Amino acid sequence: MTIQEAQERVDTWIKQYGVRYFSELTNMAILTEEVGEMARIMARKYGEQSFKEGEKADLGEEMADVLWVLLCIANQTGTNLTEALEKSFQKKTERDKERHKNNPKLV
Repeated sequence: MTIQEAQERVDTWIKQYGVRYFSELTNMAILTEEVGEMARIMARKYGEQSFKEGEKADLGEEMADVLWVLLCIANQTGTNLTEALEKSFQKKTERDKERHKNNPKLV
């Protein structure tokens, strides 16, 4: 599925099952919460923390939750994420095309 298709599917789902979008500010808070849940799994799986008994460890599910809310916010604010990502690639390529190759920390 393309990014545009994902935005469209989220919009359709919201209209069919979700009644309406939460406010942009509420969705920003939810996004922060979802990133925190993803960070918790990362800290336990790749960091020094251990999982608590019964704690779920589905990193993909948490990443999908982050993406879902980000798509909601994009839809609410009229942001075409495909275009925005293309601009980000262009910006990073122009700015960093030699930077990382010349970074001795990455060798």
